[in-house]
Amino acid sequence: MATLLIHHPVFAEHLVPFGHPERPERIQAVEAALADPRFAPLLREEARMADVAMIRLCHTEAHLDAMRHYSPSESMVRIDADTIMSPKTLEAALIAVGGACQAVDAVLDGDARNAFCAMRPPGHHAEPERAMGFCYFNQAAIAARHAQRAHGLSRVAIVDWDVHHGNGTQAIFWDDPSVLYASTHQMPLYPGTGAASETGCGNIVNAPLPPGADGAAFRDALERRILPALDAFRPQLLILSAGFDAHHRDPLGELDLDEEDFAEATDLMMACADRHAGGRLVSILEGGYDLKALAASTAAHVERLMRAG
Repeated sequence: MATLLIHHPVFAEHLVPFGHPERPERIQAVEAALADPRFAPLLREEARMADVAMIRLCHTEAHLDAMRHYSPSESMVRIDADTIMSPKTLEAALIAVGGACQAVDAVLDGDARNAFCAMRPPGHHAEPERAMGFCYFNQAAIAARHAQRAHGLSRVAIVDWDVHHGNGTQAIFWDDPSVLYASTHQMPLYPGTGAASETGCGNIVNAPLPPGADGAAFRDALERRILPALDAFRPQLLILSAGFDAHHRDPLGELDLDEEDFAEATDLMMACADRHAGGRLVSILEGGYDLKALAASTAAHVERLMRAG
């Protein structure tokens, strides 16, 4: 079975003010990288719009109403200093959720070995009742809950290697032992959560890294903290919040990783999925704000996904 790539042109239509790091050029850089002939074997599908019931799996009705309220018919509206809505933002965010769930369906139905969702806006900072940090709906969290509700899984794990901690994902599953959330990230850094002492009901594993930490420290966090927790949990599906802003070129972080570090991390996660989940893995793009680093890291990540099986 091949690797599935989920994409959609609307992801480039979510507009932000000049100078904002989470800009349309990000997804354009990813798409250009994955247009290389070596990615020809990818199965490619356009993401489908989420059913509103999918949003309700992890977000309140009040949050959904707020996103509808803020969504402008023209120009841009600031939800906070970093999180802006333009006329196509709500559509892009809903299609990103739909695409993540579509990837879960394809992998769990056996139509693809694994999947990469090339999408924006990102989602892991979105809390049940709050959009923040460039994020509106939490795609990874909703995808995990969708796997449980639509496919009957009892154990789903989310591994997040974005340079920023996924406070939203942690908040959503804080007291839910059926979902393991494991994150390695820079600390201190926005949003200020993610200390090792934050453990939820025993289902939260945080492995913070100090500024300047390199690939060896990143791999150590995965091998010593996150992989043992995954092996104990035995997930039936592994979801990656695959941010690439821990790259040394990235302007929003201070970690010292390169694309080969992400490739090696992908290998570790694929091996874990092979051990416990029949290889079933869905990767969802989160951050990554240097275009060259984002393109190279995504390409390295997807190349490794394509080696599965």
